[in-house]
Amino acid sequence: MAANGASCEQPQKRAGPRDKQNGTSPDLSSRERRQRDKEERLSLVLWRRPVVTLRYFLLETLVKLKELTFELWHRRGTVFIFLSLCFLFSITYSTDGSHQTYVQYLEKKFLWCAYWVGLGILSSVGLGTGLHTFLLYLGPHIASVTLAAYECGSTDFPEPPYPDQIICPEDGGVEASISIFSIMSKVRLEACMWGAGTAIGELPPYFMARAARQSGTDPDDEDYEEFEEMLEQAEGAQDVVTRAKLGVQHMVQKVGFFGILACASIPNPLFDLAGITCGHFLVPFWTFFGATLIGKAIIKMHIQKLFVIITFSKHIVEQMVSLMGSVPKIGPSLQKPFSQYLEAQKNKLHHAGKTGPADENWLSWVFEKVVLAMVCYFVISIINSMAQSYAKRLQQLRHSEEKSK
Repeated sequence: MAANGASCEQPQKRAGPRDKQNGTSPDLSSRERRQRDKEERLSLVLWRRPVVTLRYFLLETLVKLKELTFELWHRRGTVFIFLSLCFLFSITYSTDGSHQTYVQYLEKKFLWCAYWVGLGILSSVGLGTGLHTFLLYLGPHIASVTLAAYECGSTDFPEPPYPDQIICPEDGGVEASISIFSIMSKVRLEACMWGAGTAIGELPPYFMARAARQSGTDPDDEDYEEFEEMLEQAEGAQDVVTRAKLGVQHMVQKVGFFGILACASIPNPLFDLAGITCGHFLVPFWTFFGATLIGKAIIKMHIQKLFVIITFSKHIVEQMVSLMGSVPKIGPSLQKPFSQYLEAQKNKLHHAGKTGPADENWLSWVFEKVVLAMVCYFVISIINSMAQSYAKRLQQLRHSEEKSK
């Protein structure tokens, strides 16, 4: 890895004689132009220029569909094999026989895993602002299983309706038999699938940087442009954020597999930089993806899962609710809806299908509206991002025409 880093240093751009005489640098003028173009693109958002933003979004969608169609046509052999396998699976799925028991079991597991992998990809792929699916979906799911396990005294919830709905088994169980490890085992599959999805979502920055380095062309990505500028200005970096980014870059470049593993194993908002660094310095794919997969799907996921389970264990929740009531003035008014919500959840565990609208309070209503608001903001950010991407295409076309004149 260190050899790769040493042999793949950034080429320095040099100013020509005419630029030196005029006292200007092509790097400076190019950087100013990029900054001006970036500010122009960032102004293209739905709440400022809705008509233009929607128009550019639709045009960018058509461009992406066209590129996808050409890519599938170039890989038509692989597409044909995939469609043939899908056809065989559909015949097996629709044919009656003793194998249907296994088919239904595999279908259920596949859809369950695909659901969590998809949520993991949405969380890290960098589409728009990213959807915080751990806070919205996986975290609440682990919390629900934890609360149910302590209430039921067992994790053997009837299937169905689990995982769509959690109810206690009829024979019940002993609360003392519930441990953190039994709850971790119950949610291990969905947690690891979500972690694997986040690892897959980190691949686009890696492939983008790798392709740009191998082809020698200007990258069509702002994060990569910022990465190159950061390398050029590494010695003069003073602010904390830039030094943190440089620390991630040096760790990944020098330590290699274990550096990537360390960055992926902890909550790290700068991990996109690790993918760009690995792609830029031509780190082998399996070195990058293997370390990322182990770090995110195994190490980091168990840390996050353990944190949620401990936080929502029975005695911790009871202590938090009781402490809430000791807050001066507003304590009792906050404690009551939380107590009612927990009691309603316990009743649902013992009386499946017998709950009604009266069981709901403002806590569940607020959470539903928060989820809806975050999903809407995610969709809006995708529209803005794709519109800005199309605006960048137009800017690049304009600059290429100016150079040709």
